[in-house]
Amino acid sequence: MTETLIPKMDESKAALERLRLRTQSFIDGGFRDAISGRRFVTENPATGQPIAEVAEGGAPDVDAAVAAARRAADDGRWSRRSPGDRKAILVRWADLIETNARELGLIETIDAGKPITDTVGLDMPESATCIRWHAEAADKLYGQVAPSPEGTVATITREPCGVVGAVIPWNYPAQMAAWKLGPSLATGNTVVIKPASTTSLSLLRIAELGSEAGLPDGVLNVVTGPGDVVGEALGRHPDVDCLAFTGSTDVGRRFLLYAAESNLKRVLLELGGKSPQVVFGDVTDFESVAANVAVAIFWNMGENCSAGSRLIVHRSVKDRLLEAVQAELANWPVGDPLDPDTKIGALISRGHMERVLRYVRVGREEGARVVTGGERILEETGGWFVPPTIFDGVRNDMTIAREEIFGPVLTVIEFDTEAEAVAIANDTPYGLAASLYTENLNVAHRVARDLR
Repeated sequence: MTETLIPKMDESKAALERLRLRTQSFIDGGFRDAISGRRFVTENPATGQPIAEVAEGGAPDVDAAVAAARRAADDGRWSRRSPGDRKAILVRWADLIETNARELGLIETIDAGKPITDTVGLDMPESATCIRWHAEAADKLYGQVAPSPEGTVATITREPCGVVGAVIPWNYPAQMAAWKLGPSLATGNTVVIKPASTTSLSLLRIAELGSEAGLPDGVLNVVTGPGDVVGEALGRHPDVDCLAFTGSTDVGRRFLLYAAESNLKRVLLELGGKSPQVVFGDVTDFESVAANVAVAIFWNMGENCSAGSRLIVHRSVKDRLLEAVQAELANWPVGDPLDPDTKIGALISRGHMERVLRYVRVGREEGARVVTGGERILEETGGWFVPPTIFDGVRNDMTIAREEIFGPVLTVIEFDTEAEAVAIANDTPYGLAASLYTENLNVAHRVARDLR
């Protein structure tokens, strides 16, 4: 983390007065209003107040963006540049993201409710690093010569896919964009990307910086608008050659359907999770384990697809570990995301906050016990704040242990044997991430292989 970058709270509030937000879609090198003329309001999760009105794109805007990307792909203005040229432009872009990290982080904080320490100190530098890493790989992708009969030479050459459609979530707007844009652009593709409608603002500024860095018109296009309109139009578009989506499992299934019903485009998905953290009875450093457990579930307000939301702990150490986790919460203050001391900001929207609290009610109704948290706090701010919430007495068949909550809610499940721990951990439709804690290396390697 680059701590020297983190602005003080009064500096951030002063910067807000000077902030110029980009609110139109970015197509063919310039900002455009939606063809329909419609706009939608984006709100600050920490206050519930409007930030800006953003262009509400639709299928015609997707058509325009894809047409621009197709022209740029077909005429070779990007793909036929030398890998070294593409690399240089992308490195300049990464440098600009780092140089403007305070501005970009401030935009993301007010748009997504994320703590300023995270957006400025981590999200923007990591986004730049991702783009820079892929830029450096652009001139290091080698072809192959395949075995062939005498008199012939068979070569394998890597070519761009063409037009890449990308749809990203609201929990890491800049980083998720970088994960899609870095590899796509480094390998010569053109891109049409749709940010989440709740968090469009930082990506629009990043796209503008890309143009400043030298990305040719049409190579990077951003269409803002609702997912069920813009996302579906991208997924079904016959001129999109590849679709990359990060988000919920249900929506991921829809993109497979869109591809099947259109041009059978390649689809890349990164979806939800209900990840286990397995703690065995031989652990002794409860403070360190508790610190890691807290990071796994409460980082980014628990709005992580890989969040370790199920703490599967040996019965013999459950009480001691639970005490340690509760003590660790003193290091996780909830508050104004503009305050550098805040570790947990606001949830993304009122609707999402209400969804998280519904899961808390269901957990209580099904017999689990709330150890801490479980209620909305800081209501006087108008923001959507839920503190770290811990459930004890959870069974793995309870709703809160089965379904992705996507909030700061940890469910504690006891086990007695290694086989039982593995069975509980694997008893889920998800399989995104897992962690385990033990002082026995044999157990660690054996269980790591068994976790799915």
